[in-house]
Amino acid sequence: MMEVKLFDNYQDYLAQLPSTVTEDISSKVSEILEEVRNHGDSALKKLTYRFDGIELDSIRVQPEDLQSALQELDPELRKVLEQAAENIRTFHQRQKTESQLEFSGDGTMLGWKISPLDSVGIYVPGGRAIYPSTLLMNVIPAQVAGVSRIAMVSPPDTTGLPASLVRASAALLGVDELYSLGGAQAVAALAWGTETVPAVVKITGPGNAFVAEAKRQVFGKVGIDSFAGPSEIMIVCDREETPVEYLVRDLLSQAEHDPEAGAILATTSRDQAENVKNRLQELVPTLPRREIIEESFASRSALIVCDSKEECFDAVNEMAPEHLELLTEDPFQDLHRVRNAGAIFVGPNTPEAVGDYFAGPNHTLPTSGCAKFASPLGVQDFTKSSSVLAYSEERLQREGSAIIRFAEEEKLYAHAESIRVRMKTTE
Repeated sequence: MMEVKLFDNYQDYLAQLPSTVTEDISSKVSEILEEVRNHGDSALKKLTYRFDGIELDSIRVQPEDLQSALQELDPELRKVLEQAAENIRTFHQRQKTESQLEFSGDGTMLGWKISPLDSVGIYVPGGRAIYPSTLLMNVIPAQVAGVSRIAMVSPPDTTGLPASLVRASAALLGVDELYSLGGAQAVAALAWGTETVPAVVKITGPGNAFVAEAKRQVFGKVGIDSFAGPSEIMIVCDREETPVEYLVRDLLSQAEHDPEAGAILATTSRDQAENVKNRLQELVPTLPRREIIEESFASRSALIVCDSKEECFDAVNEMAPEHLELLTEDPFQDLHRVRNAGAIFVGPNTPEAVGDYFAGPNHTLPTSGCAKFASPLGVQDFTKSSSVLAYSEERLQREGSAIIRFAEEEKLYAHAESIRVRMKTTE
């Protein structure tokens, strides 16, 4: 029978979590990155054959392969993708910020200038499942931000091309730079550049442990969205009346992602936890992704019985889950209790899946507790700001002596002199 762990407090759950040490992965990724850096396209083809069993004729996907995939797309599915894209674009338009230059009475101007990134590389997974939703969630905010070059990588299937649905989604959004590459070697190509793949300035998008480690290792050479770990959901429930099937299905929606995914229920009712456990053990053996789900519950997924709602939210803020569902008596009132979460799904009519695919807010979220300091992917991740300063002569004369004192206190005398020389020329 499938193992479903039940804990009496969240501290016991945290204490038994498996280690995330990845020394072996780290060294393998380092070798892959160095091979691509030194040998370019030939390394990409060699590594793709080694890891994917595919001999690449062409690394870049041709425009006709993108358009044919879009033309062959089921019309009803195309409508779904178009509506999702519209919702995502509408939401992210609200995130745009403008440059601001503010002049004071003496003629000084201080402000900032917002500029889009020159280029971005987006990793679209294609291993255990195909994720056109990831493509939409990463490409659209980059487009809204005004990024002029958007390159995508996605692992090839037996045709030597990324999945047809990935190609169709790219064509739907009008992006034609797609490469048949996956794994750490795809990250290396985007970071260092090869004969076929020009380098980018930032890489976004989720992937497996090798992709995540590769992004970590190239950070500094390029920007990245986050140090992503396994996906996770946490549900808080203090209502006995909440249907068990809601809780079970929402937990499973995350557990089916990956053997390392975490699906956690924090409830104030032991009876509810027991009912959920029994239903999981009954249902999971009948599901198509049961092996993945069983591994998830054996490693990171669990049911936690808390003494109070306050303890439930203590657990939330300590774990800082990627996805948080509030299935409480008054979820809007409970919003103020949440300090750390990637995305918060409020009430019984908002399962996580509405955010994964359709609602509009981004589904690329901080994982592994990073919601304590990080935010969902958004337009801001595809822009940068530059401070803009223009002192007036009046203000420099008024504040110059203070700046000189500050600089000399730090023993940076050339700094001070750059101010003093201007003070002299206007005396």
